[in-house]
Amino acid sequence: MNVIDVISYIGIFVFAVAGALKARTNEMDILGGLVIAFVMAYGGGTVRDVLLGIGPVNWINNYLSLALVLTASFIVFLSKKNIEKFKQTIFISDAIGLGMFTILGIERSMAYGANSVYAILLGVISATFGGLLSDILCNRVPALLKNGEMYATVCAIGGILYYLLQRADVSKDWSMVFCVLVVVVIRIMSKLKNWSLPNI
Repeated sequence: MNVIDVISYIGIFVFAVAGALKARTNEMDILGGLVIAFVMAYGGGTVRDVLLGIGPVNWINNYLSLALVLTASFIVFLSKKNIEKFKQTIFISDAIGLGMFTILGIERSMAYGANSVYAILLGVISATFGGLLSDILCNRVPALLKNGEMYATVCAIGGILYYLLQRADVSKDWSMVFCVLVVVVIRIMSKLKNWSLPNI
């Protein structure tokens, strides 16, 4: 198992946790929680693979990935803390997932022939479209589209930085770790400091 695999499985787990917690805040039952966790974990990667023409998509026949989603949902199901306390956990889990799935999406896209620009774009899609789809299913305005939310922007920053570090011959493993941390830190700071892009 290489670093890409580790990032993939950790990203799946944290996004599944965020999805299950999101389902709890919307008072869904356990089946609804599993659906939202699954969509959160796999939605972006599925859209990316479809756009790249990869078949079957990344999660088909991968029992470990499915087990991670089920485990994440079960852990959330067993936890009985107050719903308000989950908001920060959802945010942190989502930020970690954004960083990991951005790098994973870039690597997978380049492996299947995408050039650097489109690899970064597909990395952003990998990281954000699971949250977009899960928000739609939860009848919420997607964080991707909200004013005052640097969501896709932080993924693009992390993806561009990752590409530049690779061009500078920095170790791939260290580049991945550093860029994930950058995405997480900027995402958290943008929320705390109300950083956002200008309105259209």
